[in-house]
Amino acid sequence: MTAPVPALELQELRKSFGPVDIIRGGSLAVAAGERVALIGPNGAGKSTLFNLISGKHAPDSGRVLLQGQAIQGKTPFQIYRAGLSRSFQVSNVFARLSVFENLRCSVLWSLGYGYSFWRRLSGLKDANALAEHCMAQVRLCAKRDVLAGELGYAEQRALELGITIAGGAHTVLLDEPTAGMGATESAHFVQLIRDVTQGKTLLIVEHDMQVVYALADKIAVMVAGQIIACDTPAAIRANPQVQAVYLGGAA
Repeated sequence: MTAPVPALELQELRKSFGPVDIIRGGSLAVAAGERVALIGPNGAGKSTLFNLISGKHAPDSGRVLLQGQAIQGKTPFQIYRAGLSRSFQVSNVFARLSVFENLRCSVLWSLGYGYSFWRRLSGLKDANALAEHCMAQVRLCAKRDVLAGELGYAEQRALELGITIAGGAHTVLLDEPTAGMGATESAHFVQLIRDVTQGKTLLIVEHDMQVVYALADKIAVMVAGQIIACDTPAAIRANPQVQAVYLGGAA
């Protein structure tokens, strides 16, 4: 029987900036519908790896496969239209647009609409309905007409999560989604991520190990530009190499 094609596969990625090698042969396979947390010490190369996957940077060598199709070197919008979307460490919303308007902008391309000066967005019933649906998914209906810049921090992160999934991507990258949140907010946000990414493939960078253990089917450990282990949370906890270089006694 032929093995299923991974939703996302990284093959021997390498990236240098000047004389500094940042990614040194990163390889990883994420199955369809799987949730994988990418952890590692600061400077391990996690954000650079996300940038290579999502098209911000092109790798020096190696391949990024999305459902078996090579996407390395493509532009971010081409990758987005192929079905992969991402969030960022810092909230990235349109501060002077309302919650609803942010989400409506995010669904336009997935419905075949480009930006147009002569089209009234209020008349796009399918876009409006999908934006309303996304808003309900991230539990922001009560903030529908509030400007995004006036939202609280956790609400902005929820809006960004809505923007990330609004285009219908099957593979989602989340970069430290709970950073800056307290324990109660983090627990709420973990459940929100679970709900809105149900059935999707998820790769998440996160430093809060409680969040990692609550979300991840598998944990990939990155050290010095290489992924040294990828396994279930229980196996990663017990991995002596991981304990030595990252988790220490906390495992």
